[in-house]
Amino acid sequence: MERLCLPEIFNFAAGPAVMPVTVLAQAQRELLSWSGSGISMLETPFTGDAFKAVLKQTRDNLRSLLNIPENYHILFMHGGASAQFSLVPLNLLGAADRADYIETGYWSRKTMREASRYCNVNVAASSSNTSFDRMPDTWRLDPGAAYCHITSNETANGVQFYDIPDTNDLPLVADMTSDFLSKPIDIQRYGLIYAGAQKNIGPAGLTIVIIRDDLLGRAHTTTPAVFNYQTQAEAGSMLNTPLTFAIYLTGLIFHWIAGMGGVEAMARNSEQRSARLYQAIDASDGFYHCSIQPAYRSHMNVCFTLDNNALTPFFLNSAAKEGLINLKGHPMVGGVRASLYNAMPDTGVTALINFMHHFVEKHHHYV
Repeated sequence: MERLCLPEIFNFAAGPAVMPVTVLAQAQRELLSWSGSGISMLETPFTGDAFKAVLKQTRDNLRSLLNIPENYHILFMHGGASAQFSLVPLNLLGAADRADYIETGYWSRKTMREASRYCNVNVAASSSNTSFDRMPDTWRLDPGAAYCHITSNETANGVQFYDIPDTNDLPLVADMTSDFLSKPIDIQRYGLIYAGAQKNIGPAGLTIVIIRDDLLGRAHTTTPAVFNYQTQAEAGSMLNTPLTFAIYLTGLIFHWIAGMGGVEAMARNSEQRSARLYQAIDASDGFYHCSIQPAYRSHMNVCFTLDNNALTPFFLNSAAKEGLINLKGHPMVGGVRASLYNAMPDTGVTALINFMHHFVEKHHHYV
């Protein structure tokens, strides 16, 4: 896949992230007159038949991509994934006063802090004692908890779940913001999945919530109606004005994923791309270092450091001059982070690996 600009730019941002160039080109063509209507999708009323058809097609395409059973609702909501840190406990606690959380890195910690405003948080498992270099394998679930929450992929730390323990009757809730649509999912293992759009789905701001029917109707009475899963489900995600243009773009991306071979193809691509980059890191004789245990390394966010940290700013600046942009690690972690979301082309990974090899050749004497 080629970029539309010269010289070629590869965007490794963690989010908002790279989008398929064919989707951006189609949106550009249709910006002034969507589907020959003479007006932009930005101007299309959400109550009209035209947008309702777009919304239905987008929902249907997602249901098809992930084989989502009919007893799950698909909601298109505002506020990004961070809003869900509050909305999950507000909507799912019911009569319970506590919930289980699995602590695996920066974002799960933020989720836990927000949830603690509404309930007692039981840390059922944590990998903090190993500096989040793996996912915890021993969970101690609270039988009185309303749900168990995980962050399936930690963008800041570079760890990802590949084997999730069985929570039995306890509803499993997952923040899948950064690996949603990157692989097949057994939806029926989850009570609720939420994902901010700005990684693999679409533009920032939109959040997708997939919730099982039996978990509706538990919201606290103080939950705003627009953030109540049940009222939004009953209104078809149109209780208030939905993010019309974001939903339109998301629909284009769902169509692109299907055309590329579906989530199965996305999984193969992400595994191959990340494996090549991790191999380059591990083969650098210590010049580059990834602290994450191999079995838990993220396919989405490859995080690494330079042995000589003083070289990191020069590495980032030099990479940017070569068209390899947004490689700076998360502010709380530092180092380098290459985000390899669905729309990242193989040529981008190749360009980054080649740059890393050349950088070692020029600067190995500083190590």
